[in-house]
Amino acid sequence: MRLIVNGEWLETGATTVGGLLEERGILPERVVVELEGRIVPREEFERTPLSEGARVEIVSFVGGG
Repeated sequence: MRLIVNGEWLETGATTVGGLLEERGILPERVVVELEGRIVPREEFERTPLSEGARVEIVSFVGGG
């Protein structure tokens, strides 16, 4: 399936938000995910389905000092 992830087209075999993060090697506890303009609660990542052409934004937390 093809998704728009952070503004770029991406081909993926993932069917859920959690699967997408796992496929990309992203730790769920370190990101916020927006799917079609809605923030997905972390506890729903594994059961939130993706659909063809969906817009996904993955925002990482960055520490600094």
